Amino acid sequence: MDFLKYGVGIDMAKEKFDACISIIDKLQHVIIRAQCSFGNNKNGFEAFFLWATKNTKLTIPAVYLVEATGVYYEQLAWFLHNKNYSVSVVVPNKAKKYKEALGLKSKNDRIDAKGLAQMACEQNNTIWKPLTSNIYLLRLITRQIQSVSQQATVLKNQLHALQYGMYRDKAIEKMYTRQLTLVKKDKESLQLRVEQIVENDEILKKKFENICKIKGIGLQNLAVIVAETNGFTAFENIAQLVSYAGYDVVENQSGKRSGKTRISKKGNSHIRRCLHFPAFNMIKYEVAPFKNLYERVFEKSKIKMKAYTAVQKKLLEFIFILWKKDEAFDPNYQDKTSREEEPESSFTLVPKEPEILGKKNEGLVNTNQKITPAITRVTQDKHPSKYRRMSSFT
Repeated sequence: MDFLKYGVGIDMAKEKFDACISIIDKLQHVIIRAQCSFGNNKNGFEAFFLWATKNTKLTIPAVYLVEATGVYYEQLAWFLHNKNYSVSVVVPNKAKKYKEALGLKSKNDRIDAKGLAQMACEQNNTIWKPLTSNIYLLRLITRQIQSVSQQATVLKNQLHALQYGMYRDKAIEKMYTRQLTLVKKDKESLQLRVEQIVENDEILKKKFENICKIKGIGLQNLAVIVAETNGFTAFENIAQLVSYAGYDVVENQSGKRSGKTRISKKGNSHIRRCLHFPAFNMIKYEVAPFKNLYERVFEKSKIKMKAYTAVQKKLLEFIFILWKKDEAFDPNYQDKTSREEEPESSFTLVPKEPEILGKKNEGLVNTNQKITPAITRVTQDKHPSKYRRMSSFT
């Protein structure tokens, strides 16, 4: 029997992980070869390596599919990556839906590993690319900044409630004030570390300078986006990035019923959070592409936050394009493109002439005189024609 590839499913936990090795043939039959449990430590990784080598002797590809359970999967993923194995990482929600589609009703670690092994055999999963050291540090620090900011907000609210309550306690107020001061200092030191990491990395420094020319987005917000996307290494197009960030549109329609259309929010919430205020800045500073988009969406929907969400999505797309092309932001880029691509019209207006035999002679004729049509902007929700339509004149 001809076999195509091995699929090794790995279900991670804090102290151990379960592994299942399956193989698929040309008729798409998936056969389980072996199952075992190992400790989530260095000795367990070595034992797993020997076990997997013993049960994958055929000269066919082997794909290792790991479920991303918190941070517990990272050490094993790095171990396999250093062994030059093909490692894929799948989010728990996607793995859960796939196992439900297979009809696996029960749930335990062995069954989950079995489902992951079949998924590795049947699916063409994206190969995992580990974070670089600087990107990994940026992710740790930016997430800590977010946590510290949330702590500061909690302390401010508690102090405010205490100051405006019926009874006040000066000692507790001083305690909250000291904690708030300490949290603010921690946040400032973390932000300084982010600046230092970017400054000391020549590649990051150049790309950050190009993108930060967008008036309204700062280094700290950009650091979050770069850290959470691993420098956009895993994204081949804008649609993948939009879906990863949760900005993809979800339609709710069936038969004659048509529900509200909204973004899915099933993605990286850190990215959406850090784009919230920059979207406001785009409108405040009237950055041309984003201000125009905001006005069109608001005019159509009459909902401000819907228009701001569209600006957030557009801003993320711009950052992705500038990062990939290694170019600086130019607010007049679309206008320049329109002027270069817009053809000249060969039609001209003929003024009204006196009536001849009771009929008016007016309309469009071809002459050597040309009228250049008005410049049109490429928009998200309106796609102008290259040729202006002149249907009636008075």
